Amino acid sequence: MARLVAQRGVALVAVLFGLALIVFILQAVVPTNPARAMVGASAPPGVVAQKSRELGYEEPLPIRFADYLERVLSGNLQTSLRTRNPVVEDLETFAPATLELALAAAALAAAIGVGLGLLLAAGGRLARVLRTVLIGGASVPAFLTGLLLILLFYSTLHLLPASGRVDDTLVVPTGPTKILLIDAILHGEPNVFLSVLEHILLPAFTLALIPALAIARVLASSCEAVLREDYVRTARTKGLRERTVIARHVLRNACGPALTMSGLQFGLLLGGIVVVEQVFAWPGLGRYIDQSIAYSDFPAITGTTLLLGTAYVVVNFLVDIAQAWADPRIRTV
Repeated sequence: MARLVAQRGVALVAVLFGLALIVFILQAVVPTNPARAMVGASAPPGVVAQKSRELGYEEPLPIRFADYLERVLSGNLQTSLRTRNPVVEDLETFAPATLELALAAAALAAAIGVGLGLLLAAGGRLARVLRTVLIGGASVPAFLTGLLLILLFYSTLHLLPASGRVDDTLVVPTGPTKILLIDAILHGEPNVFLSVLEHILLPAFTLALIPALAIARVLASSCEAVLREDYVRTARTKGLRERTVIARHVLRNACGPALTMSGLQFGLLLGGIVVVEQVFAWPGLGRYIDQSIAYSDFPAITGTTLLLGTAYVVVNFLVDIAQAWADPRIRTV
């Protein structure tokens, strides 16, 4: 197991290096001049040229990449052109809201995916109906799902709020995690907890829906294959309850493909955050990067891209380790 973790760790570092290289290349080939964006559109050419020299944009690409990599490793992501704050400070401000939304969506996706997967694997008329629903649900884009949920639960039923992270009338705890659901529990603020929970349900479900459907389909197929194995039939002949057979003998052996799909779907979830945060006015990285694009704010865009890309790579690393724990055969590969 330790050898596998070491191998995956080396691969993790290599992928992160590749991510930094790709972000740098994309920034280098963009036709917009970052120096011009920093000094303003009305600045004379001499000022733009001086700013380009200060930022090192006139150096050869290998030297620029080495400087860029050194800044990234030291946590220096430059200053946002829009907010005039260091990008690291902006990320510390907006990332907790996105992390909270992503974790809630991931939990919902796992719960819904496992539940639907087991129902599909059980077969019968319900399973056939669910398969049709899954195919239809997977084809609905996230922004349309979000708008439909707002129309139903906010405009029609008046049950859940349509935007924001918490009621403006409440005093919100400022720490220690900056994840409001956790901070509300730590500070003993049930009103804040319930308010955040109400606000997060619709965007989290919107993000979780498509990943959950994908996980359910993969898990169902894997469970159906495992249910035909001899050791499952042996467990049933011993008189074990079906619930015990599923929990002890089926799920662990069938979860490998579902875990792989979970890691892949987490990337889809992160990509959908930009759209979903706009639909629900969620104050996270999605809105931050959307506003930064309008200002050609390259430091903010690259910093956010690196953060989200790193999160995706790290999650897939953890998924690999979880697969090795669930299936000992992977450890020998």
